[in-house]
Amino acid sequence: MSPSTLEPTAAQPTTDRPTETSLIVPEGVRLIVDPEDFERLCRVPANRDLRLERESDGGLIVMAPAGMDGGRRNLTLAARLWNWNDATGLGVAFDSSSGMTFPNTAVRAPDATWITRERWEAVPEDERARFARLVPDFVAELHSPSDSLTKARAKMAEYIAQGVRLGWLIDPTTQTVEIYRPGREPETLTRPATLSGEDVLPGLVLDLKGILFD
Repeated sequence: MSPSTLEPTAAQPTTDRPTETSLIVPEGVRLIVDPEDFERLCRVPANRDLRLERESDGGLIVMAPAGMDGGRRNLTLAARLWNWNDATGLGVAFDSSSGMTFPNTAVRAPDATWITRERWEAVPEDERARFARLVPDFVAELHSPSDSLTKARAKMAEYIAQGVRLGWLIDPTTQTVEIYRPGREPETLTRPATLSGEDVLPGLVLDLKGILFD
């Protein structure tokens, strides 16, 4: 992880002028937070431009906003998933700002997520307003050139181990897609024109123009 800047609320000094403090986290240094403190950290206004995740052992992951090209591809992916879901009414789709708590206590925010309507409606209302404890049926991650591919693959493996039924790791740099399914080795496709939602997202045929390639 590249160095990141956090700006926690500073205690007020005895003078009339408040001070601001910044914490620089060098590469290789890990911060550990418990679930309650993680939620508090995410609510700090100064952190709204950051994507924060929590690993299963409490390790804090700080990610800067996506670049313009990455954001464009992310939006296209989420929009096409939403359009399919809106037409079928089979579930609920989420974008990259939606955090959820997995059974191993990790809090993740995949680039695109989907869950069946029946399972979503079983989540209590108060849980929905927080990082709900649930395992999505489907996740997709759009790999950035600045991110570690090894870490991205480990995250996809974690999703499947936690109960996700279908996962896509989309890499525009290499124009490949890795498909993750329970009980199987990842399948790699090179420059596919479309992706099938299989039996998890029935009827979805995702056009990858504007996502994997232009």
